[in-house]
Amino acid sequence: MLDRFIAGRVTRISPEAPVPVVTFEHETHRLGGAANVAHNIAAFGAQATLVAVTGQDDAAATLRDACLAAGIDASLLVDTGRRTTTKVRIVTERNQQVARVDYESDRDIADEVEQHVIAAIHEHAPRASVILISDYLKGSITRNVCEAALVAGRAAHVPVLVDPKIPHVDHYAGATLITPNHHEVEQGTHVRVRSEEDSRRATRLFRDRARCEGVLMTRGDQGMWLLAEDVEGHLPAAAREVADVTGAGDTVIATVALALASGASLSEAARLANESAGIVVGKFGPATVTVAELLRAIDASANLVGG
Repeated sequence: MLDRFIAGRVTRISPEAPVPVVTFEHETHRLGGAANVAHNIAAFGAQATLVAVTGQDDAAATLRDACLAAGIDASLLVDTGRRTTTKVRIVTERNQQVARVDYESDRDIADEVEQHVIAAIHEHAPRASVILISDYLKGSITRNVCEAALVAGRAAHVPVLVDPKIPHVDHYAGATLITPNHHEVEQGTHVRVRSEEDSRRATRLFRDRARCEGVLMTRGDQGMWLLAEDVEGHLPAAAREVADVTGAGDTVIATVALALASGASLSEAARLANESAGIVVGKFGPATVTVAELLRAIDASANLVGG
């Protein structure tokens, strides 16, 4: 996805309708969706290979250039029958969002394109330390694509992580870890998550339904809940000051993936992801975290615990 930001000043209300008039000042773009996950991995100094689908349009060209600039090895496959997913946000000088316009095609990718995606997965998987599926319900993550990623992960003996969408929960069977937010867990289990006991019950039900090995549920300012084979429990939120939660889930799964690739346990990976999330929500729009920022956050947390 491509995230575009049209920024300007609001000085009056339109005489035509009760809406603000934004005087244009500048426009920027950022990597979004799975590209934002790859960007987070690259920002940590690791190598990310992105397999994704775009249209054949200006937004796709912008994405390619942005991936190259970010150091991402991008295998962007073109589906001429769709447009590149683009989110256009109109914001004020104080980063307040006035409106958002989405350009997208969310039907499943064409069969020929699906086969190219699957071929790219099998091409790159043998060199991967982790395989990560970012599902946004935009048509790229089909059942066959999920199956190919899971098969490739088993063949390479590497973890397969999934940032899910509930309509596809049956696609993820066999995944190492799924990272839903609490709304998705509630939707998938019909259990309201309000307490630690709710979290325990809901994540166990979610794991059973998804037939995965582990679940890391994010709960915003309530932190996270990790359910894995050898650990289960609550991680308090590490957020300092929240500016924008856009893309926070991308940062979480990117941090977990990189930590696991580096030999960390799931518990260690979740704690690092919790710290990363606390940093990135203090930034505007889809953003990344650096190693230096993460180390400072870990030191700050240790000092707080130490009194």
